[in-house]
Parts: sequence; C-alpha cells; structure tokens
Amino acid sequence: MATLSLVFTSRTLPTSSPSHLLRRLQTLTRAIASSSPQAMASSPTPKKVLVPIANGTEPMEAVITIDVLRRAGVDVAVASVEPGAAQVAASWGVKLAADALLADLADADFDLISLPGGMPGASSFRDCKILENMVKKHAEKGKLYAAICAAPAVALGSWGLLDGLKATCYPSFMDKLPSEVKAVESRVQIDGKCVTSRGPGTAMEYSVILVEQLYGKEKADEVAGPMVMRPQHGVEFSMKELNSTSWNVGESPQILVPIANGTEEMEAIMVIDILRRAKANVVVASLEDNLEIVASRNVKMVADVLLDEAIKQQYDLILLPGGLGGAQAYANSDKLIGLIKKQAETNKLYGAICASPAIALEPHGLLKGKKATSYPAMWNKLADQSECKNRVLVDGNLITSQGPGTSMEFSLAIVEKLFGRERALELAKTMVFV
Repeated sequence: MATLSLVFTSRTLPTSSPSHLLRRLQTLTRAIASSSPQAMASSPTPKKVLVPIANGTEPMEAVITIDVLRRAGVDVAVASVEPGAAQVAASWGVKLAADALLADLADADFDLISLPGGMPGASSFRDCKILENMVKKHAEKGKLYAAICAAPAVALGSWGLLDGLKATCYPSFMDKLPSEVKAVESRVQIDGKCVTSRGPGTAMEYSVILVEQLYGKEKADEVAGPMVMRPQHGVEFSMKELNSTSWNVGESPQILVPIANGTEEMEAIMVIDILRRAKANVVVASLEDNLEIVASRNVKMVADVLLDEAIKQQYDLILLPGGLGGAQAYANSDKLIGLIKKQAETNKLYGAICASPAIALEPHGLLKGKKATSYPAMWNKLADQSECKNRVLVDGNLITSQGPGTSMEFSLAIVEKLFGRERALELAKTMVFV
C-alpha cells in the first residue's frame, strides 16, 4: 500500500528565498502596525491549542481538528510524543510530521489540549509522562481539554481526568471507561471543561464544538457554514445518481489522488483514509517539483510520487480534492488534464470535490453533457447548474461533491459504487458516521 506523509508547519518557504525575505519584512511591518492600542483592541490574541500526534494516530481525527481550528484563527501546535522523532507513522499508511517534539513544549501554556484517537496512538498518549503531566496541570488550571475516539478511555480515563464526568468514546472502548465515569453514547459530550467524542465520523462536529467552546457559538457558526456540514448528523448518507452504470473494477481498484499547493487537506485526507479502509490502492501524486506541497491550512503533505511518475500507470478512478489553489494547479497541469481526458474518453471513472469541478473540470470540457455539483459559491461557474444542489452527485462515470462537510459522504458514495452499499454502510458505522 502506498503511503502519504503530512508535515504540519507554518514555514512555507526556504530562508534563502528572496520572497521569504520580502514576506518577513511584510510580516514585521504588520506586526509593528498591529502593536498600536487600536489594532490590539480589534485583533485579540489567537487562542493556543495543542494537538499531540503519535504512531498510530487516526489521521482524519488529527487533520480535521487542526484544519477546523485553524479556520477559526486558532494557533495550533502539533507535537510528536515519539521521543526524538518529529515524524510519526499514523494509521492507513499516512505519515505525519509535527511542528515540534512534545518535550520542547512541556512548559508552554495552551487554551485547549485536544487528543486525536487511533490505536496504538492513544496508548502512546497514555504512556507519555510529559503529556500526562501537561494535561493534568492544564486541567487543574480549569482549562479546556478534549479527546476523541479511543483517547478518552485510554488516555484521559486512565489519568483520572474523566472521574465524575459524563463522557463518550469509540463504541468498542466504552467498556474501558473507568467505573467513575458516567458513560454516555452522545456523538459529542461536553461536561464542564471536558469535551469527548466518538470517532472519525464525529470529528467535524467535535472540532466545531471546540471552536464554540473557545470563541462562542457565533464564531462556530461562522466556521461551520462555509464547510457545508451535514444538516443532520448520524443519519444514513445518500447520493443522487443519474445514468447509472456499473463501477465494478475489482477488489483492489487503482485510484489516483493528485495534490498541489493549496489542496484542501481535509478533503484529501478523508478520501485517502476512507478508500484505503475499503482496501483500494490509493496513489497520491504531487503536481509540484517535489513531493512536498503546502496545503490550504499550512499543512505540508508529502506525496507518494511526482505526477510524472504517476502518469506512467493506468487508474480505475482519478479523484481531485478541492481547495482553490489546488484546483487551479490541476486546471493548469496539461499532464493531469490530459490524463483525465483520456479517462473520460474511455468511459473510465473520475471525480472531483469543492472547487475542482468548477475550476479544473468545467473549463476543460470535462463536464460537457454531465450533471455536476461543486462548492456552492462556484455554482455560477458550472454551465449546467440543474443538479448542483445535491451534496453528492453521480452521473455515469463521474462523481462530484460540494466541500469539506460533504467529503465523507463523497468518499462513502465512491465506496458504495466500487464495492456495494453494504461495504459502504459497514465503513460508515465503523467510523461512527451513521
């Protein structure tokens, strides 16, 4: 199975770059300007949040939390609990690299500490004395702490930080919550300064609630709206299908997911993670000159191969994540567009989400004669808008969807078309999406 690496960092240019020096000068100028009392009054200091990661961390839970919090303007520090190793091997063949080692942040002060789930990631959190001490001191100060999936039971519960509280966790870990905990089956549970949640399928709800706890409901609504979140959580997913055709391409379909500077990382990671759960062979290809790209929320993603190498293979399905910068890079890549055109001409499968249907597919005639949807603000760029209000839309060999909040439905619809409704529902339930 191919692997995907993600590097979380705020630095996007080498220090020797002239443009880097220009940006530093601009940053310094803004910093001086913002030091006035008036500017300070209008620009409150961002909240600081710690998201630790470890070998076996669930990448969707980590990336969704980081992405959503950064959308709210939070200063998110991603820290590896692995001794001396910034890079960790997360679940589903995904590698993550942190901003810092946890030991280097041991004395730092945060407004929230949020633990992603995944095993053995949650066990590594539990066994990390530095993290245990940090979270306990943080909780003693009356500050907000949170965990999702296995982490509430395995880490917070074992540290005694759920005693007397209502809490939830991944269903198969409910019996591992200590007897002092009031176990509930809520998708997200708030009790005082503690927030817990169930799994990958509740990660977006959980993250938005963390925004609400930090900044209030108005800010949470401001963040949630543009993500096109589900109007009702926990219900069965569906798709609109036109011109139905079989997507039976075997038990190990070869799937290409291109990434580029500006790719939306939530959309990319959900597609990759979920399709790998379904046993598809997912190849992640960089459109840039190197494997490492800078995604839309300052996440660096490291692809499996460069596009030049990727196009030597044939694919059963090509999928474009969104993100405005990424979609534009797809549109500008003659090699990628040529590959997708061959895919379409031979009636092979292709799809796109968010900005990519409107920015990458439409201008190149790849939606001609097709019904499609896209990010709602870009519906006016679609020649045919008659079916654009559908969250997930399949038209023959094409699948399109609207945005980050529809990414899981999009991915599960692909699983359903490739492997059947039963497999898709099984995955949805495993992730606590339904």
